[in-house]
Amino acid sequence: MAGRNLSMRSETPAVLSRRWPTTMVRRRLSVRSLAVLPRSWPWMDDRWPWMADRRRGLENTEQLIRGWKGGKRPAGHRAGRDQHVFRCRLEEKAHLSLTLSRSRYGVGGGRWPAQKELTGMRRRRRRGRAVPLGAVAKPADMNAVDSEDDADALAGDGSGKSTVRDQWASKGLDGRDSADVVVIGSGIGGLCCGALLAHYGEDVVICESAAIPGGAAHSFERNGYFFDSGPSLFSGLSSRGMQANPLAQVLDAIGEPIESIKYDGWMVYLPEGDFMTRLGPDNFKQILLQICGPKGISEWETLQAAVSPLAKSTMALPPAAIRGDAGVAITGFARYAGSMLQIIAEGGPAAILGYPRLLGPFSDFVSSVGVSENFVLNWIDLLCFLLSGLKADATLAAEVIYIFNEWYRPGCALEYPKGGTGAIIEALVRGLEKHGGRLALRTHVDQILVEGGRAVGVKLRGGRTLKARKAVVSNTSIWDLMKLLPKGALPREDMERGLRTPQLDSFMHLHLGVDAKYVHDNLEIHHTIVNNWDIGIDAPQNVVLISVPTVLDASLAPPGKHLVHAYVPATEPYVIWEGLDRQSAEYKALKEERSEVLWKAVERALGPKFRRDLVEFSLVGSPLTHERFLRRDRGTYGPGIRAGKEIFPGPTTALPGLLCCGDSTFPGIGVPAVAASGFSAANTLAPLWKHWQLLDAIKV
Repeated sequence: MAGRNLSMRSETPAVLSRRWPTTMVRRRLSVRSLAVLPRSWPWMDDRWPWMADRRRGLENTEQLIRGWKGGKRPAGHRAGRDQHVFRCRLEEKAHLSLTLSRSRYGVGGGRWPAQKELTGMRRRRRRGRAVPLGAVAKPADMNAVDSEDDADALAGDGSGKSTVRDQWASKGLDGRDSADVVVIGSGIGGLCCGALLAHYGEDVVICESAAIPGGAAHSFERNGYFFDSGPSLFSGLSSRGMQANPLAQVLDAIGEPIESIKYDGWMVYLPEGDFMTRLGPDNFKQILLQICGPKGISEWETLQAAVSPLAKSTMALPPAAIRGDAGVAITGFARYAGSMLQIIAEGGPAAILGYPRLLGPFSDFVSSVGVSENFVLNWIDLLCFLLSGLKADATLAAEVIYIFNEWYRPGCALEYPKGGTGAIIEALVRGLEKHGGRLALRTHVDQILVEGGRAVGVKLRGGRTLKARKAVVSNTSIWDLMKLLPKGALPREDMERGLRTPQLDSFMHLHLGVDAKYVHDNLEIHHTIVNNWDIGIDAPQNVVLISVPTVLDASLAPPGKHLVHAYVPATEPYVIWEGLDRQSAEYKALKEERSEVLWKAVERALGPKFRRDLVEFSLVGSPLTHERFLRRDRGTYGPGIRAGKEIFPGPTTALPGLLCCGDSTFPGIGVPAVAASGFSAANTLAPLWKHWQLLDAIKV
């Protein structure tokens, strides 16, 4: 059967159940073919145990290569990736089609095909209809990656160079030209909003310009490594009820919980030394004693005592209850008046007097309780910077107090989603689609349509229009939103205020694949490197964050390998990259220069056995990567809105029919915050009684 395609089609609708004709699978898929089914399809092992048994005998696909005619392995070939590509298309009310394609290498002298010829499904595109993830067709708005060795492929670039580990198929626009609500962008905020609106019974479609959903939180695959493009430090994913993480509340509401792996700390590399910092009320005190003695411990305990009565206050009104209209008086204050009064009564005067400070910068709160030890202040600045991209003097106190309660109470833990950050995105998409919502990938919005002083839809690239019967929700940054609005759509002062919003810097990224034998035996998942306290935590290239998620989830990389993601968080100036040609030697040289700090940090974190020349795979991303693939103005991390001086706007705007969610909307930057903003936008469009029912269902 060398050189041929093996196809199996069932006349039974594509419902993955034990009623599916497994005898046909046995007959049409050989043992050799089963050996190359990817590890990203564990449901096959669960539903058909005989398949798992037959696969295990041929897990090493090198055996398969040697069995082929002319079985000489091509130079640069990586086992388990190039010799077979597994394709699957599964749509509601469709048939299941599995295709295993064997490489033509060594068969009748055929050449080794380019990866782009193997990846994805060939399918005629229809105007406005999404192409499946990993499809070979290029969207009109994206070009090939910058170069062979470039990381300007963080997201689905349409080049066919990667596929994502997806278990859903985009339903696209389904040939329809209207919806109740059109959401622009499939970041976590947009997906939360869309999934909740679908749960509320609205006809919702999410338009995503890229080939992969998730925005800054998407995952992508290269050479068998499944990388997170953005956040990887989570807590509260499995929490439920009043004190739950807003993202967990969304997943609970749409009935899509995710499995997570718990751990309790991360490595920090500071000017004072290298430490393992663990969560909980007492573990950090050991580091304080070593660095600053009893005074540091005393000030830390004073801060914890001051935070405690306010921690419950930050959760008295759950984000799930917030709306952008007058209905918040019912779903928010009326529903939770009793619990808020109880919290105030239990907290006493400290809780009452502390309420105004929740809306100010955390530095004011810290100074009010007498914290003055330099290391404690530096550590607080670092925590705030990791949360918001800003130091304590600009980070909202309520946000930090919430995290203090999450990280420094008994029994707390960090959580990493099993399957990577992409598992969160998959869960949100499942929740969207199972309630009738649609995700249209490679569907670029050029303009928001305004008629009669109201947002009524969007114009797509190519000229097609998509009408919104109730509302348009923007999950873009404030600057990108301004570009989508026609002149005069918003009052002039609102437009100018939006464009004047202070902007945080961008990122440098380094993604690596490395053999596990070249790293520490007891490697931790997260590493934070601070090079110099004196120049400021937000100085360019001063802080490097490193994630090695394969420490907890080995399925994210080939057997015996680790993947590494290192980045400078929101401190890379866009101005030094502005106007560069991504194909130029100057651009490549600058990437090499500006990524050096990342390489040095990785060498420090992975240990003495690691060397750069041992890396099997590497990608470097720049601010131009962020700008191009994440559709972020100047590649920015988000708004630099300073607590106490400016406030994030709510979900509603001065243009009727236009709402917003994401990191340019209250409560701001961070995964819990953008999930909360998506909740707020969806609630605003939902009837009060449905909103109330949802709060009852998730027990908040």
